[in-house]
Amino acid sequence: MTKLEGVRACVFDAYGTLFDVGAAARTAAAEPGSARWAGRWPQIAADWRRKQLEYSWLRAVAGDHCDFWQVTQEALDWALEAAGLDDPALRDRLLALYWELSAFPEVPAMLDALAAQGRRLAILSNGSPGMLSGAVGSAGLDTRFEALLSVESVGVFKPARAVYDLVGATLHLPPDQVLFVSSNGWDAAAGAAYGFVTVWVNREGAP
Repeated sequence: MTKLEGVRACVFDAYGTLFDVGAAARTAAAEPGSARWAGRWPQIAADWRRKQLEYSWLRAVAGDHCDFWQVTQEALDWALEAAGLDDPALRDRLLALYWELSAFPEVPAMLDALAAQGRRLAILSNGSPGMLSGAVGSAGLDTRFEALLSVESVGVFKPARAVYDLVGATLHLPPDQVLFVSSNGWDAAAGAAYGFVTVWVNREGAP
């Protein structure tokens, strides 16, 4: 039996899996007026993402939930301060670009191939409903998914079990009929522990 036999739905994490979280800083760094910080965009992007995840975990543990857009802004504030950049216009530009992140190049064809096989497609993300709608729309993927599942429905971030419960509650499938795909190793591990068939998209080549 191959890994996808029996899989009726493919559910994807959004940020870092379908959407390139480095795209906002990379795009801004290529724009006029960015010379003083352009060479540091990879570090800024990495810090932004790292703090975004750390803040989401801390809020989940503390029971102090807010939406992911607030977390994203707080994480960017940390990254810019760490880089010594006190630039409200840059902050606004980076946030605007984050709202419309590009998808990784392989994503549209991959989704089309899965849909052609008769598999249902959905997103399960920390992102707020507005963030997810903005991302799939700007990437031209808004017709690909049956459901955009946001943690805002349960008021806690991944990897809380209540988040993964959203899949069965929405798609009405048992975990072993769902392929869960994430670029975050901890997210893939949590999905596997939940009972999903899982794929870790190891974009960073981590061990």
